[in-house]
Amino acid sequence: MDLSEVNARGLVLLGCGKMGSAMLEGWLAQGVRAACAWVQDPHPSAWLQGTGVQLNAVLPADPAIVLVAVKPQMMADALPSLAALGNGSTLFVSVAAGTTIGYYEQVLGAQTPIIRAMPNTPAAVARGITAICGNAAATPAHLDLAEALLQVVGKVVRLENEQQIDAVTGLSGSGPAYVFHMIEAMAKAGEGVGLAPDLAMELARATVCGAGELAYQSPETAEQLRVNVTSPNGTTAAGLEVLMAQLPDLMARTVKAATTRAQELGK
Repeated sequence: MDLSEVNARGLVLLGCGKMGSAMLEGWLAQGVRAACAWVQDPHPSAWLQGTGVQLNAVLPADPAIVLVAVKPQMMADALPSLAALGNGSTLFVSVAAGTTIGYYEQVLGAQTPIIRAMPNTPAAVARGITAICGNAAATPAHLDLAEALLQVVGKVVRLENEQQIDAVTGLSGSGPAYVFHMIEAMAKAGEGVGLAPDLAMELARATVCGAGELAYQSPETAEQLRVNVTSPNGTTAAGLEVLMAQLPDLMARTVKAATTRAQELGK
């Protein structure tokens, strides 16, 4: 990643909670100089205070990028403070859920390069996936810069349009919670067939984590990986006969419900 422009002009991070901290840690490790990073956060953690970044200081006049990572309910108060940086060459990247590009353009100006991003919580361990899309003022170079910066917390994919953000929210944005509940359900099922609660939870967590890592690393499709562990008339086949009769429809309704709610919040 070429960070020369970022280090020359500066990087601003508005909000430094779990997501912001994960990204900042990655940037500093990749070569962003602490003195060239400005962080605005009303309740800085001890870790943040020890990084050496410019904390709650006067912002540079023309930073290369501003990344907005505040909670959506704080946006109306926080974003106007950056209005002076709008309609210029500063790229704004938002990881705030539910805040549309149109809202940013209203506050910052329609000529402001803006990229909206939807990450997910595995970003905290650099295994997230983030979907991005930009407005008309965002150039290919802006998208490249945003992708390079967001890759420190996982994979990045580009969307065709902003409308797809709601579907991404329903699938990968909310998806980690679906997987966590699957772990809960598997552990409870393990208890039901005679395992102690702690052992059932340990087995469920390790199974989901291991299967996820295999799916992440393997060049084979998820379907093929499933087939690989399913012997005809075996135990896995018996379990899948029950699961596959219900899970596809249940998951479709789950993702649809989350997507619909994301659309409602965006309005």
